[in-house]
Amino acid sequence: MLTSWVVMPTCLPLIVRRCHACASERLRANGKFRVNAHHKLLDAWLLAFCTECGATAKLPVLERVNVRSVRAALLARLHDNDPGLAAELLRDPAVRRRARIALDWDDAWRLDTGESDYLEREVIDVEVRFAARIPVRPVRLIAAGCGLSRAGVERLIVAGRLVSGVRLTGRLSDGFTFTLKR
Repeated sequence: MLTSWVVMPTCLPLIVRRCHACASERLRANGKFRVNAHHKLLDAWLLAFCTECGATAKLPVLERVNVRSVRAALLARLHDNDPGLAAELLRDPAVRRRARIALDWDDAWRLDTGESDYLEREVIDVEVRFAARIPVRPVRLIAAGCGLSRAGVERLIVAGRLVSGVRLTGRLSDGFTFTLKR
């Protein structure tokens, strides 16, 4: 029987970018936007705050875009400071590249394993799905879901008792399956 686990975001991730006011390299977005119009041109920024000093940084979302080319729904979400839009924009590779940022997902996700009756079985087949593209080490997920240490999971991989169609040693952000033989 296949067990399903889901990796879900719990909050917005930290933003890895140097603060302009202090030496900190972590910013926190709270879902607020700033929109500025210059006649027929529009600029929009996602506001992020330094985790150390609280200084505000503006991450560009739209730059000198004709107002008529912006969808009305997007403009309304920007004006309403939609936190869902902030999450979508932070996951967008084009926005991250333009703003020259990376994301730090530590402590910003949780693993939902459902019921724990699978732990008593001899063979466990698990499908892991991601609700958002969160890069996590599969060894860490398996350790958390099965109540093992990461070293114990790595020993199971070496012994051939934990197998998967994907490499379990790097980071993944796409779904995968694995089989654990106790």
